[in-house]
Amino acid sequence: MQQPHIFTVHSLNTEVRQVLEQGFGSIWLVGEISNFAAPGSGHWYFTLKDERAQIRAAMFRNTNQRVKIRPQHGMQVLVRAKLTVYEPRGDYQLIIEHMEDAGAGLLQQKYEQLKAKLQAEGLFDAEQKQALPESIKKVGVITSPTGAAVRDILAVLNRRDPSIEVIIYPSSVQGQAATGELLNMLQRAIMRNEVDVLIMARGGGSLEDLWCFNDEQLAYALHSCPIPTISAVGHEVDFTICDFVADVRAPTPSAAAELVSRDQRENLQRVNHLSHRIEQTWQRQLRHWQQQANYLVQRLQQQDPQRQLQQNNQRLDELSLRAGIAVQRLVSQQQRNQVQIQNRLQTVHPERRIAPLKQQQQQLQQRLQLAMQQLVKQQRQHYQGITQALHMVSPLQTIERGYAVVRKADGSVVRSPEQLAAGEAFQVKVAQGDFTATKTDNESA
Repeated sequence: MQQPHIFTVHSLNTEVRQVLEQGFGSIWLVGEISNFAAPGSGHWYFTLKDERAQIRAAMFRNTNQRVKIRPQHGMQVLVRAKLTVYEPRGDYQLIIEHMEDAGAGLLQQKYEQLKAKLQAEGLFDAEQKQALPESIKKVGVITSPTGAAVRDILAVLNRRDPSIEVIIYPSSVQGQAATGELLNMLQRAIMRNEVDVLIMARGGGSLEDLWCFNDEQLAYALHSCPIPTISAVGHEVDFTICDFVADVRAPTPSAAAELVSRDQRENLQRVNHLSHRIEQTWQRQLRHWQQQANYLVQRLQQQDPQRQLQQNNQRLDELSLRAGIAVQRLVSQQQRNQVQIQNRLQTVHPERRIAPLKQQQQQLQQRLQLAMQQLVKQQRQHYQGITQALHMVSPLQTIERGYAVVRKADGSVVRSPEQLAAGEAFQVKVAQGDFTATKTDNESA
């Protein structure tokens, strides 16, 4: 029978913690804070609860420093957290990563979800946006006819270019009915097609106040609008879905009026100003990142075992640099020596010795030619003597005197009759030629 696996309390808590952390990951949770505690360590400990249940939670100092609200007993909050187990006590709890007010947080989450969806569908793509006309004679404004936004737009247009005609498409810009009215006015403006540019505007406000400009249907209608559109909703720090979908986003209603009425020089100045501000912002952010990077590098240098290796690499670089300098000096010295040698060669003028050397060469060639002729003559005489000696001992001379050479079919010389069988053919060479004969018996051929 298989023995059951027996846990210790510690190993059980560890297993449960791993299952929770790996199975859930980060989650979003809404609850009410109770039993809030903030000890001297800077960490926060509290309980999140609703009408039927509760769970312990902790938010550590390095995370809670970024929270914009101060948690209090009874506060409704929206949190992003990870599930875990506090192993020493076996407590099931949350480790909070992010916290915000529940009301604004849910709206912000809904806003971010819609923003991500529309961006993925390409409604924010710059290549799909229309450029504003160079000459604008008639401007349409979708806004409240009694609000501050329309007054600001009219004041700017009257000051900068009174010739521009303005058509107001009246709509409420806050509340439950506002979304439908904004959509109806946009569709009416598209149907009439009587303006060069269409501005959708209202003054600043909270996320709840501006919520009608975060409607999905309004975003689709604004994206498909054939008339160039400007979104001028809220203040400069406010961003709505309409701001991302519209062809142009103006930070304020007054800025939208300036966009449709200012000349190119002002446009260039504004672009330069914004570029300068962006550059300054990036420079500040870059310095901040560099400071963080330097701090982390210092910490790594204090703890990293590769520090000695880095020092050795630096020493190697220094030695390589010194070697490079030494090589350059050696090359320079060799170049100077080469110049000196060339100067000395030019002073010697070796061309002056060419004529006597040529004459000496001709004399040597003549002597060599005579020597070669003498050697050839001696070798010819020697060859003739050898030829005569070979001729004297040549078997051909013997054959000339009446002798013959007998060979078998395989070319071997026959020196005895016994080497031939009866009826065997053999070759006979005499002075005037060859002939074939056959042995008739074992005694003679």
